Amino acid sequence: MKTDLSSLDFTSLKAFADSNGLPAYRAEQIFRWISKGVSSFDEMTDISKPLRETLSEISVITQLKTEKKLISSDGTVKYLFTLADGEHIETVLMNYEHGNSVCISSQVGCRMNCAFCASSLKGLKRNLSAGEMLAQVATVNREYSVSSVVVMGIGEPMDNYDNLLIFLENISDPHGLAMSHRHVSVSTCGIVPRICELAEKKLQLTLSVSLHAPDDETRNKIMPVNRKWNVETLIEACRRYTEETKRRISFEYTLIKDVNDSVRHAETLAKLLHGMLAHVNLIPVNYVAERGLYPSSQNSVRRFYDTLQKNGINVTVRRTLGNDINAACGQLRHKTEAAE
Repeated sequence: MKTDLSSLDFTSLKAFADSNGLPAYRAEQIFRWISKGVSSFDEMTDISKPLRETLSEISVITQLKTEKKLISSDGTVKYLFTLADGEHIETVLMNYEHGNSVCISSQVGCRMNCAFCASSLKGLKRNLSAGEMLAQVATVNREYSVSSVVVMGIGEPMDNYDNLLIFLENISDPHGLAMSHRHVSVSTCGIVPRICELAEKKLQLTLSVSLHAPDDETRNKIMPVNRKWNVETLIEACRRYTEETKRRISFEYTLIKDVNDSVRHAETLAKLLHGMLAHVNLIPVNYVAERGLYPSSQNSVRRFYDTLQKNGINVTVRRTLGNDINAACGQLRHKTEAAE
């Protein structure tokens, strides 16, 4: 089997070069080109043609085919990529005042089956390799200057933990994109053992926890993961994470009409997060026909926001981007595959 160079960290890539009789600087060249998002060895112009041919015989690099590229009226750009095995993933570029942020996928599909999400409608197909994760960033970066990365697209990143760690190492490596982890956010629906493991590494990234409910009764209905690691267990792990890393956690809270958007829910959430180094992002749910859940009214969103703020919780309402291009996770992939 050919070696996937895109999924090797720099140390492993140097070992690959050495085992094939290549000097260390060749590993630097290859790593740099992979981080630039090249799709073939032929694009590595500072490597001789005979060596490029040899590399293609013994190894591969990740290729993403742009199946669709949609541009929203608000500047959001959504890519539908086809992978080497024909599977599809989505990547979204969002423009903010601080720069361009790219939201990448970590799996093909998802097994978490959250009640409001399109990503898991067909379950989990497979994990993405570290190279496939990096290639999303590198490909978009070739067209737009990317200043931050969010691992919050299709899939549950903590369910692909080993590949996630390689990706995090590679994106920050000075031989490549050299992106500080302070500009990287990683999402999880609440896989507690992985949160604890990540805390021990003390990476300076932002952990985004998809909470979406402040009590077990509500969260069990919309997030099956809560039946394994309940709210109390999750919050305990989150408090440990902030203590270990000294980094603030971002709690994502999708507001669903008549499900989790009452003042009582807001008051319970405020008590739950009291004293924690935390920020709450309120997000009116994106309507997915197969899910049948509707976003909270503007009045409900305002009441929820005001209640949290009154109780001393740092909170914002996330700006909705890309509605006209199905920019929410999994929608474009699902519609494309349903039409095939």
